[in-house]
Amino acid sequence: MEEKREQWGSKLGFIIAAIGSAVGLGNIWRFPYIAYTNGGGAFLIPYFFAIFTAGIPLLILEYGLGHKYKGSTPLAISKVRKGWEWVGWWPTINAFIILTYYSMILSWTVNYLKFSFTKAWGNDSNTFFHVDFIKLTKSPFEFGGFITPILIGTILVWLINWFICYKGIKAGIEKANKVLLPTLVVIMIIIAIRAVNLEGATIGLNTLFTPNWSKVMDPKVWIAAYGQVFFSLSLAMGIMITYSSYLPKKTDINNSAFMTAFANCGFEFLSAIAVFSILGFMANLKGVPMNEVVSSGVGLAFVAFPAVFNEMGTLGNILGTLFFICLLFAGLTSSVSLIEAVSAPFIDKFGWARNKVVAGICLIGILIGSLYATGAGLYLLDIIDNFINNYGIVVVGLLEVFLIGWIASPELIREHTNEISYFRVGKWWNICVKFVTPAILIFMLVQSILTEIKTPYGGYELSALFAYGWSIIGFGILLALFISKKKWQNKNIFMEVK
Repeated sequence: MEEKREQWGSKLGFIIAAIGSAVGLGNIWRFPYIAYTNGGGAFLIPYFFAIFTAGIPLLILEYGLGHKYKGSTPLAISKVRKGWEWVGWWPTINAFIILTYYSMILSWTVNYLKFSFTKAWGNDSNTFFHVDFIKLTKSPFEFGGFITPILIGTILVWLINWFICYKGIKAGIEKANKVLLPTLVVIMIIIAIRAVNLEGATIGLNTLFTPNWSKVMDPKVWIAAYGQVFFSLSLAMGIMITYSSYLPKKTDINNSAFMTAFANCGFEFLSAIAVFSILGFMANLKGVPMNEVVSSGVGLAFVAFPAVFNEMGTLGNILGTLFFICLLFAGLTSSVSLIEAVSAPFIDKFGWARNKVVAGICLIGILIGSLYATGAGLYLLDIIDNFINNYGIVVVGLLEVFLIGWIASPELIREHTNEISYFRVGKWWNICVKFVTPAILIFMLVQSILTEIKTPYGGYELSALFAYGWSIIGFGILLALFISKKKWQNKNIFMEVK
């Protein structure tokens, strides 16, 4: 006997969980750098254009799919077109692969949270991170031994994720997000308020927001804007389709999509103000130009910021602790959503119990994640993340809009969401799904492939890019095709279309 499908306790619970998924590490360490390198204030033009022509339309599409067909990604897509089920399994596999390295970054964050009390990274934060902490080897194929603090941190992160997801949608994910997300926002506001009052903060803010209008006509800037919106909203990962499948029948889908997009956007701006104020302080203190202290990703969080906290005295201990709590909470709200996106399809397809599926995913995650707790961990993260984002997620998004825009019909989703929403979306949504978003995604994909041919990613050897990059993409597709050939254990699940 199949269990009744779980539901969110409230629409607010769903919105908070969806925003929690969208607000992740990329908002804090990717957006400020992307904005800075792509025209500063001028970047806001392509950025907002991307939100309205790709971000919100795709959110409405994914929310509508999940809600209309009451299923996880493979189930919802197979209800639209049976032969396309594998397109739902591919993002499921991608989400799990992302989880394996995301847990390592969160492990680093847990360790750095502990370090921040005493500034244990010392005077040379770069050497500490690469040599003393992650013990980076000389090549992606040289693993070295396990690094105990990172391994312990990885296990701890998986246990936290397991505990939250094991308890289910309402009692686990919704409750956790209602605590984590507001706390995260409050901490970031505290950091931003203190940061803008630092000496030199205006140098950073002027650098970030001064418009470079010549960049607006550069196609690469527009690609960067669409890429940022696409990745930061957790699109094409199976998360939003799965989350919306737990919504009650009468839910305002269109309004929910706008709220999620703008809340995520607001947090990105808040993070950018905090990050660049702190980097401006560093540039002023050292008497160097901003481009010498600005960095992105891992370098910003674990090298640049610890160096800044060193210069702040006791304030550095406080801001450092708050910053790493921020990173941890942002990461947890995203990783929890990824686990749900992976577990829900198996529950739907095979009728397995939630507790067993979640436990199984976390156990396998710990085993695979342990590979990142070696001296080659940073190399694996760098290569796999690049290929999953630039090829896996982009192609899945392209297939989604092609399925709804060209094979089925945009009206299939638009009519459904308009029927239950206060705010009705017009034909502009059809145009975005059918023409604008596919064109942008194809352009992004072609550019990525051409760049890869000209200059292989990161200067890595082709053998490493094949072993950890292209092979992961190929593996995801083959496994998706294999699982999609298996029979659905509960035939009645296909009858549950509203």
